[in-house]
Amino acid sequence: MAKLVSLDTSRIGRRAQDLEKKLRSLIVGQDEAIQEVVTAYQNHIVGFAPSGRPIGNFLFLGPTGSGKTRVVEATAESLLNDSRAVIKIDCAEYQHSHEIAKLIGSPPGYLGHRETHPLLSQEVLNRHHTEKLKISLVLFDEIEKASDALWNLLLGILDKGVLTLGDNRKVDFSASMIFLTSNLGASEMSALSSPTVGFSPRLEDSRFHGERGALMSRIGAAAARRKFTPEFINRLDKIVVFRPLGDEELSRILDIELAAVQQRVRSAVPDTPFQMNVTASARELLLREGTDARYGARHLKRAIERLLVQPLSNLVASGQIQGGDSILVSQADESCSLEFFRGAVVREWRVAGSIAA
Repeated sequence: MAKLVSLDTSRIGRRAQDLEKKLRSLIVGQDEAIQEVVTAYQNHIVGFAPSGRPIGNFLFLGPTGSGKTRVVEATAESLLNDSRAVIKIDCAEYQHSHEIAKLIGSPPGYLGHRETHPLLSQEVLNRHHTEKLKISLVLFDEIEKASDALWNLLLGILDKGVLTLGDNRKVDFSASMIFLTSNLGASEMSALSSPTVGFSPRLEDSRFHGERGALMSRIGAAAARRKFTPEFINRLDKIVVFRPLGDEELSRILDIELAAVQQRVRSAVPDTPFQMNVTASARELLLREGTDARYGARHLKRAIERLLVQPLSNLVASGQIQGGDSILVSQADESCSLEFFRGAVVREWRVAGSIAA
């Protein structure tokens, strides 16, 4: 009798592993969203995705600045090497039924029919396909602001993976990931994150985080069910609730954003880029100025642009920084600003900076 071999169902394929690794290097604090995207991608590449439907239909809920849109951009960056390779529909622009014509085009016989180019044509959907990967990422941002006509349009896309344009042409969404984002339930989630609702800061342990996360998921799902019809909810593969970001997550996001600034430097002066080194005091200032519970990571990005990128731009434009320089960035004494030093040896400047502080 042949010996049975135990199989490990937790292992995933190499391509899915690569995607997961890239997403985890770009996204902080939203493991559930990463897992859902990776699972849908692996089902697609092995041929196990449901036939006649999109690869995945996801509704992302949560406070602003928690990373909902960033997950979609990071997926595009990881799979298609371009964070802008996303077909984004701003649903705030489709609050009236007649505006749907911008998406599907006007029917023949209507005034301006030939001049109307639908935003969801097959050509647009396939624009970012590559030789190795033919996947489209479609984002409906702030879906709760759309008219009922757009929701009805989505029913066919989410269920059958097909959209009929104004001139009766068919658009195939079976090789697409559909992402819907919304702030539904965000105010209740933010209130839950506050210690004023009965949670003590001393309960910041794994059990507390697990209970709070489960409660946030229930709040988000209940808010979605109040807003959308059962037919709409039933066509979603997963509702993912994004947690508000804490201090640890924001610190990790700061590392990612600083690396992105350094990459911008390399792109701007590819022949002789300069090296930027940020001290602990400068990091603390950026986190302090960039932390706002209402705006999440977006506020941190604005602080980096204002306190770091803009001064760097002035220094480069005025010739004070040259290619190949080593630049030390530190907090100015008793000030909410940064100061910049140029030196041949970064280590010496670190010592000097610590003495000055």
